[in-house]
Amino acid sequence: MTVQQDQLANGFRIVSEHMPGLQSASIGIWVAAGGRNERLEQNGIAHFLEHMAFKGTERRTSLQIAEAIEDVGGYINAYTSREVTAYYARVLENDVPLALDVIGDIVLNPVFAPEEIEVERGVILQEIGQARDTPDDVIFDWLQAESYHDQPLGRTILGPAERVGAFSRADLAGFVAEHYGPGQMILAAAGAVDHDALMAAAEKMFGHLSPVVQATVEPARFTGGEVREVKQLEQAHFALALESPGYRDDAFYTAQIYSSVLGGGMSSRLFQEIRENRGLCYSIFAQTGAYADTGVTTIYAGTSGAQVSELAGITIDEMKRAATDVSAQEVARARAQMKAGMLMGLESPSNRAERLARLVQIWDEVPSLERTIQKIDAVTTGDVREFAAELAHRAPAALALYGPVDGAPDLAALQARRAA
Repeated sequence: MTVQQDQLANGFRIVSEHMPGLQSASIGIWVAAGGRNERLEQNGIAHFLEHMAFKGTERRTSLQIAEAIEDVGGYINAYTSREVTAYYARVLENDVPLALDVIGDIVLNPVFAPEEIEVERGVILQEIGQARDTPDDVIFDWLQAESYHDQPLGRTILGPAERVGAFSRADLAGFVAEHYGPGQMILAAAGAVDHDALMAAAEKMFGHLSPVVQATVEPARFTGGEVREVKQLEQAHFALALESPGYRDDAFYTAQIYSSVLGGGMSSRLFQEIRENRGLCYSIFAQTGAYADTGVTTIYAGTSGAQVSELAGITIDEMKRAATDVSAQEVARARAQMKAGMLMGLESPSNRAERLARLVQIWDEVPSLERTIQKIDAVTTGDVREFAAELAHRAPAALALYGPVDGAPDLAALQARRAA
């Protein structure tokens, strides 16, 4: 399997990987514009725009968009994150040109019909309402807001209902004009694909676009803080965030191995001590996420109101203990899990296309798997202990609590326990 990468004269990038033996392909356009690119008054518009892409173009109605892909047995979807919006499809080999034509059409030619805007506005408002009724959605939105106060990175992707309720056709078109330039787009494909054919199609479809000077995103500042809402729920939801490296920092690999050791699976420290040994919860995990210039290691658990204080204290104790006694065996297990997860995921053309797009967005190239594995293998037990000490004692923190949490310790109490 060989990665091929090209760029049109206007900055539009194409990256693909042919996977021998497959009869299907995943193909999509990744746009470097997400929630983080929104101004305050635009919060939620990137996600609204993603929805509207499927509501009709100059050539196709919303039904025709769906039928074009589903009539050939394919699948089409999209998502919005804080740094990217993606439009993608999975089809059989002979239908790759059709999939690219449909995806290109919805990205380049949305009509934003007023009646469709109103329909989709209602859908998104329902989505916001559903998220508000889902405690583990709510708590992570709150945690993000506390981690990055008054910054685009701290705002929700869905946006507040009052803003979504006011977006106009001009607002949508304006966001496209600001951010959907050829230099912000990456066409990525994997599976049964022909790179030369993709290049020719991309030149025809996107070669005429004029470059857009995209506004620089606000640098991230991890502020930390606490939010708590006492509510009559069955579970007390506890979420702790600590500042970690961004994905351009090699220490990101250390952070990922650390979070795997701490709470990445059934053999992890938090799972064994808090769930298996003490029976304080059903769900508990740690994970590390990253952006261009910052990252977050998050610990989450759901427990009873009577046990949330004990759980929070043990969590801090386990973080402190990891700084002194993480073993070489634990690090080796986490490395193996990280590499296996990555390699197993790459057996899917959809995951592989996603990886190609993200790596080109981050590095403007696709580093080899061998290079990535070398970086994972280069993380030592000492590196993990040092990182664990930073998170246990010094890293800025944010705390979110939701449910019967009136007896839970506040952030100041947890900080004192970290320092003890």
